[in-house]
Amino acid sequence: MKSSLPTALRLCAAAAALTCAVGAQAQTFPASGKTITLIVPFAAGGPTDKVARDLAEALRKPLNGATILVDNAAGAGSTIGTAKAFRAAPDGYTLLVAHVGLATTATLYRNPGFKYDEFEYLGLVNEVPMVVVSKPSMPANTWAELNTWIGQNKGKVNLGNAGLGSASHLCGLMLQNQLKTEMTTVPYKGTAPAMTDLMGGQIDIMCDQTTNTTGQVEGKKIKAFAVSTAKRISVPAVYKDLPTLNEAGLKGFDVSIWHGLYAPKGTPPAVLKTLNDALKVALKDPDFIKKEEGLGAVVVTDGRMNPEEHKKFVASEVAKWGAVIKAAGQYAD
Repeated sequence: MKSSLPTALRLCAAAAALTCAVGAQAQTFPASGKTITLIVPFAAGGPTDKVARDLAEALRKPLNGATILVDNAAGAGSTIGTAKAFRAAPDGYTLLVAHVGLATTATLYRNPGFKYDEFEYLGLVNEVPMVVVSKPSMPANTWAELNTWIGQNKGKVNLGNAGLGSASHLCGLMLQNQLKTEMTTVPYKGTAPAMTDLMGGQIDIMCDQTTNTTGQVEGKKIKAFAVSTAKRISVPAVYKDLPTLNEAGLKGFDVSIWHGLYAPKGTPPAVLKTLNDALKVALKDPDFIKKEEGLGAVVVTDGRMNPEEHKKFVASEVAKWGAVIKAAGQYAD
């Protein structure tokens, strides 16, 4: 008994020291003068970039005024930036803002450089409706007219997207599947060049997030025909008269693009709690909500703000989009 006592005391002391260290880390995170980086795996100016920059601003206050920067690490269907975040030091100072592409890479890519379920899930941020839009010279003005035009021009319709695995690519796959009509897909390196060509009439139609289409629709630089969600969009007002694709005849069509916040695997629990608490405060920030609503996005208020529910939701999205991608036979490698 006597010989084992020092070992027991040492173990108790070590446990106490660890508890103190974890507690201290929670109290000092983020440390004064240290910058938090939000990696966005898409180009600057795109819809996910807009969400990330609004979120960075909303997170500063609950994180004691920390400096939060956005790092656009675009390329390879979001896998470059996501893998960069996956490999980052698990200390809470490098986070990932990702969208549904985090779930679809599990099917699109054989080895994307990360596993979607091996991140630390911090919480869902928002859900963004999609809108079917067209070039300004499109002769159709309603969804019924556009549907007829697509039927009359089979084999000649150009459908743009922002690249493999992008939100516009996924919505386009679902649209072709539901219409039972193959279109000539035109992939771009990002949303900005795709939108530029749509406005210029080089492509015919696109299905993209309201965070990216709203300004162009309001400015009458493109036309809008229908929304992808189960319910109509009332805000922004420019979409209030558009039918849902479901009510327009594509039964069961319900697609929204979500964004979530993630940390590298192994980030300390105390730091994760601090980040999740800050995220919940940010999602209630009136300025953040106003900015998101102005883009047609809906800020999350349900249980998916919590890590476990967030992770379950993403797993369900992996299954949902995996079936669509496999049916279309579209893979990156």
